[in-house]
Amino acid sequence: MIKKASIGLLVLALSTTSCVSKKIYNDLETKYSDLKKENRSIADENENLKKTKNQLELDRDKLTKDLATTKDDLAKQKADLVAEQKKYKVLQDSYNALEKNSNDALEKNMAKNRELLAQLEAKGKALADEQARLDKTANRLKELEDMIAAKEEAMRKLKETLSKALNGFEGKGLTVEQKNGKVYVSMENKLLFNSGSWAVGSEGRRAVVELGKVLGDNPDLSVLIEGHTDDDPYAGSGPIANNWDLSTKRATAIVNILSENTKINKQKLTAAGRSEFSPLASNATPEGKAKNRRIEIILTPRLDEIAEMLNSIN
Repeated sequence: MIKKASIGLLVLALSTTSCVSKKIYNDLETKYSDLKKENRSIADENENLKKTKNQLELDRDKLTKDLATTKDDLAKQKADLVAEQKKYKVLQDSYNALEKNSNDALEKNMAKNRELLAQLEAKGKALADEQARLDKTANRLKELEDMIAAKEEAMRKLKETLSKALNGFEGKGLTVEQKNGKVYVSMENKLLFNSGSWAVGSEGRRAVVELGKVLGDNPDLSVLIEGHTDDDPYAGSGPIANNWDLSTKRATAIVNILSENTKINKQKLTAAGRSEFSPLASNATPEGKAKNRRIEIILTPRLDEIAEMLNSIN
């Protein structure tokens, strides 16, 4: 934002200075327009992420609300069943008393009572069936809650295991955190690569190998490796054209090291390059740029069982 504002002011200043050539003015105006487009793109991406987050929160709230409604319905149905059972007993007692009498009037009343009893029995069966259905739904919801809690606990333990395994590298540009049901391992480039390079150094290789040992013990995890850069244009030569290429090449380098571990399920590995378009901090400072130059390894638990259970409830 500082860079964009500065260029904007410079363009404005130059536009009022007669000694500046039209070409310089046009070049600066073009750069300013490009930066504005980039700013809009980042703002759009941020808005999309917010919408995704809001939708997930709405889904969670809906599920919680549905569970509460189901529990309320179950309680009401149980209360209705108890009330109907009491009515049934009263009528059953009345019927038994009427059967002891033999006059015509009582016979007619007994016939009516038998009809009512049949209706109440049918209603009682319907209520019992509905209660059974609600009980089954409540049990499925409880199973779903337990499954989600188990996934969260498993990811918490995974985070602890990773923190212990990578303890020697924390403070050297490596962090491990758990959020949104996933575990994120972030490695700054200073731990992994030299400037402009995608070759992993010996210290970084040791960290990736230790990470791979934990992943090998958890073959069901989906593993996304993302490469990130700052916004400085790539100044090297060779097969790399820009930051997109560099970030992707670095992500692939991490995948290659992890693939050396035969216990890791290669079908669960994904490499992606994000270039400079997913920064953690402002690129206006050297410290911010250093944070943005990183590899993020995102570990996602298996969720197909939860999806299947949600479909069965719906």
